Amino acid sequence: MTQQVPQVPPAETALTGVRNFRDVGGLPTTDGRHTAFGRLYRSGHLAHATAEDAAFLGGLGLHTVFDFRNSADHRLDGYDIELTGVRNVSIPLSDPADGAEFWRLVRDGNIEQLRSILADGQGTERMIRMYRSTIKDRTAEHSRVLHALAEDSVPALMHCAAGKDRAGLSIAVSLLAVGVEREAIETDYLKSNDPHRRYKVQRADMSETGMSPEVMELLNPLFGAQREYLAAAFATIEEIWGTTDRYLTEGLKVSPQTRERLRERLLDQG
Repeated sequence: MTQQVPQVPPAETALTGVRNFRDVGGLPTTDGRHTAFGRLYRSGHLAHATAEDAAFLGGLGLHTVFDFRNSADHRLDGYDIELTGVRNVSIPLSDPADGAEFWRLVRDGNIEQLRSILADGQGTERMIRMYRSTIKDRTAEHSRVLHALAEDSVPALMHCAAGKDRAGLSIAVSLLAVGVEREAIETDYLKSNDPHRRYKVQRADMSETGMSPEVMELLNPLFGAQREYLAAAFATIEEIWGTTDRYLTEGLKVSPQTRERLRERLLDQG
């Protein structure tokens, strides 16, 4: 029997070394229910968590932390801190070789180089392609996540580097599987734009020149959450599988029985 969790939103938690943390509870489903609080969390990486952050996270009763970063992310930011009694599962949702030169220029390039790869909508187009390819090409990984949630992994925390794109899509897929309304999924996704949640851009040149308004405007499509990105993911599901149900059953191999277990674990039981 799934533990009963009161449907009371927790106070906003500000963690010092972890960005973009939040409880994905209270979201409405198409059949009039809500996601339960205390079951599914999302955030940026945990590599820089302070002792106080670790104490807070350790008090959540987490079973599993899903890390969707790749080896390049680990080299840049480090590995997650270890939380006592919590299982860490690494499921990379991107290849470190994909776009390695692009991301090197994002970190190290001058303004002319940034204009060449990001101006005139190129940054937005790149992100849309990434969202589409993650849905199309990472069905095995998303299937693994959903089956783990249905079996034994709740309460769970999902994160990537910023907690926006790879974690954002995995959260979106998990919420689709239990029938959360798409508008509610989008609303939660866009919270990653809140100033205190956004990933801190790291560049080799952190001077006023290297972080100028023009540089930040060029980089914004990469580090911001935009409706059109999530819309592209949803559109990809419809273009390839026709419906969310077919995406889940045929694309992710999630049976009706598994979806019911997901609902038992992630939704309120009222």
